[in-house]
Amino acid sequence: MTPSNLKYHVEQSGNEPYFFTRSTMKFFGDSMRNYGVCSAGATWELYRKRAVKHGLASSSYFDKLTFKRVFPEVKNG
Repeated sequence: MTPSNLKYHVEQSGNEPYFFTRSTMKFFGDSMRNYGVCSAGATWELYRKRAVKHGLASSSYFDKLTFKRVFPEVKNG
């Protein structure tokens, strides 16, 4: 899976309609060249190769079957 393939599937599924738009990416100072994709179990991890505006460097996760965005559980303690 490449970042472009993931973008295509997310857009075709109708999930996250604004995630990959030019205006959203421009707002964060990002581009498709800055993304990489790797498998993370039942999800695809979309990671940034380098941080963008305000030090934003976190990954986003998408379900491999539905291409809906998945938010990892945060464990306290």
